[in-house]
Amino acid sequence: MTEAEVRKVGKRGQVTIPKSMREKEDIEGGDKVEVLEKDGKIIIKQIDRTEELKEAYQEMAKQSEEISEEMLTASKEALDLQ
Repeated sequence: MTEAEVRKVGKRGQVTIPKSMREKEDIEGGDKVEVLEKDGKIIIKQIDRTEELKEAYQEMAKQSEEISEEMLTASKEALDLQ
């Protein structure tokens, strides 16, 4: 059976996830979690970071490509001036 801990809900609806659970599930401050209701229970799930990281790497690759193209253009222009 899963170990439970009692937590108090703050005035703004906030609940602190116990440190032992955050460490076990590798949840850190700033991470996003999914909150859903199922069969009368509130469930907090860690979001799979794979898609988020994939999108970030794709954006970095796009920026690197744009910078490379700009540098190539600048190099060609510099050579034409000589």
